[in-house]
Amino acid sequence: MKRNYYIFSNGRLERKDNTITFESEQGRKFIPVEDIDNIYLFGETDWNSKLINFLSQKQVTVHFFNYYGYYTGSFYPREFLNSGMLLVKQVQHYENMAKRMKLAEEFVGSAAFNIHKNLAYYHNRGVDLQDALDDIKADLAVVKHQRDIESLMALEGKMRKTYYETWEEIINEHEFKKRVRRPPDNIVNALISFGNSLVYTACLSEIYKTQLSPLISYLHEPGERRFSLSLDLAEIFKPIIADRIIFKTLNQKMLKEEHFDKKVNYCMLKENGRKIFVKEFDERLQTTVKHRNLGRNVSYAYLIRLECYKLIKHLLNEKEYNAFRMWW
Repeated sequence: MKRNYYIFSNGRLERKDNTITFESEQGRKFIPVEDIDNIYLFGETDWNSKLINFLSQKQVTVHFFNYYGYYTGSFYPREFLNSGMLLVKQVQHYENMAKRMKLAEEFVGSAAFNIHKNLAYYHNRGVDLQDALDDIKADLAVVKHQRDIESLMALEGKMRKTYYETWEEIINEHEFKKRVRRPPDNIVNALISFGNSLVYTACLSEIYKTQLSPLISYLHEPGERRFSLSLDLAEIFKPIIADRIIFKTLNQKMLKEEHFDKKVNYCMLKENGRKIFVKEFDERLQTTVKHRNLGRNVSYAYLIRLECYKLIKHLLNEKEYNAFRMWW
């Protein structure tokens, strides 16, 4: 079974015969290429065209993060499952506002439902979150009554604001007043930014294994220099992957003040903190749940792939798309 590789050290990645090696101050390590699903690079690495061609041949996606742990981009190999007909269908569903709204509503509705599930989990364990649960339930009821993408995005932002306002009740001993992105100004915002970027890359990696184009999206506006369909799918999975990891690592004191570098106007995870979070992230992707329709266990990573397959069936008019909603 293929796996993700996370490289934090500085060094050189290169092709050696029919495998890949990583050479650093700690020595040389061999990485069997047939064992690689994706590579995440958090350190500074040297490459050459020989390696790039090899990774492309083996359909290995590489995600890059800078010194501060911010996602900077991906090496996205040449697509190997191209479908001209599906590409046309994707574009048609984007250009037809009614069709686009149907998909966008599903992304927002699913995200809100999964957020509600998170709040209900902690409410049932003694944290009084009833007001927030009621507010999000009321907003969820009007998702399908929005007139355009802008109003839908505004509603999604309102629900997120309600959600984030509960975090000081859920997370012990950490102040969190509002979402601040660029740059994150405290521990919680730093974790949200890092966790969201990991979910985005996981969605991009699963899209690559299907015939979908990652450039054409429905909730987020397609733009330059980004794979916007990954942003759409990430809305669904951020609450059940990134947010749950944030709650766990802070409440169980796996991440502490010492794992963060805090300056006057920003806060970021140090390398030792990123390793802890990434370990939890990789374990979450590999965790399996019993799929109620398939009747077998599937991993969180495969749940993302299944979302892509459902979207393809919708675009081809085979089955109406119903976005993923937690059932456990």
